[in-house]
Amino acid sequence: MAVIADVVIIGAGIVGLSIARELKKRHPLQKIVILEKESGLGKHASGRNSGVLHSGIYYPENSLKARVCAEGASAMAAYCVEEGLPIKRVGKVILPVREENTQLDLLFHRAKHNGARAEMIDAQQLKEIEPDAYSLTGKALYLPDSAVIDPVPILSRIADSLKKAGVAVCFDQKADVMDSKKGCLKTREGVISYGYLFNTAGLYADKIAKAFGVGQEYTILPFKGLYYRLKKSSGLQLNGHLYPVPDLRVPFLGVHFTKKVDGEVTVGPTALPAFGREHYQGLKGLNFFDTSSILFQIFQQYLANKQGFRELMHQEGTRFLKKYFTQAARQLIPKLRSEHLVRSQKVGIRAQLVHIKKKELVTDFLIQRGERSTHILNAISPAFTSAFSFSRFVLDNYYESGGLR
Repeated sequence: MAVIADVVIIGAGIVGLSIARELKKRHPLQKIVILEKESGLGKHASGRNSGVLHSGIYYPENSLKARVCAEGASAMAAYCVEEGLPIKRVGKVILPVREENTQLDLLFHRAKHNGARAEMIDAQQLKEIEPDAYSLTGKALYLPDSAVIDPVPILSRIADSLKKAGVAVCFDQKADVMDSKKGCLKTREGVISYGYLFNTAGLYADKIAKAFGVGQEYTILPFKGLYYRLKKSSGLQLNGHLYPVPDLRVPFLGVHFTKKVDGEVTVGPTALPAFGREHYQGLKGLNFFDTSSILFQIFQQYLANKQGFRELMHQEGTRFLKKYFTQAARQLIPKLRSEHLVRSQKVGIRAQLVHIKKKELVTDFLIQRGERSTHILNAISPAFTSAFSFSRFVLDNYYESGGLR
């Protein structure tokens, strides 16, 4: 069966769906096809993230993340309210866990620059907001507007709206690039010819990009996030989110407490390299080629030791053990005990892009244009938060600007 489409999008995660949503607003007559290799929505990062709508305070002022995060959070929150989807504004506190606290001041500065409402608070104010929390320096950063959502219902609502608008959302459709110049893909149901393609394939975005001759200098190094959940019987009080001041050299936020829309508290995640792009548990998701490539990349990163990679590996390696995981969490809530935590079934994998020659983790969103195509190579956190504003940026700068109106 041959299909002809104006636009094909590979990947039905939040970025792919949001690009389709924005495209349909701008070009209602276009025939848009979304190809998803899984049997349903939210099987990977978009359905496994924390649900926190990030404020944008972690990102350097000149970064793309800083440009789109706060606006994206506002747009996503408004969408949830308009659509009657779960959302709770619970607030967020960022706590110093080291004596040196210039990073907290830097985050406060970035908050003001990036459009996030933030307040520097003292120990007494912290006790009023989060009675069980502890600040090593007596100061903390409070973000009253921080909210949490439930990702999967959002994915489902967007997909349903797209289908009603005539967009084809096709599951179990792994796409193989036949001819990037002529615009041809092959799926199990036949050939698709397209005018333009968006690669939003997450964990496999680098592989698809390379079939277009794009992103040759990059590869995905997947990181696995393991979580615990806080027992209700712990007696600990948590009103919102609690985060440590992170190591800003790397794109990980450290072990933190997240209050979900249903009131459950998750603790985590770790940031351990996964040995496969879908290595969620056991031996599932492993294959010789990918595992060998990943182990080589870990070795290379470890030797180069850029962005504090070696320290990160030592730290996160110990947190695989509950004792050391609990120690990290106790920096935020000293009353926490190991018996208060139970292992969560939730496991996430971050599609972290690495620059092969520089041996550096790519910390910002990364987009590259190819032959009649645009490739979203690095769409790590806060991609869900930023999705609506990010999709507008992509279309403005990589689609419309190319004369494809």
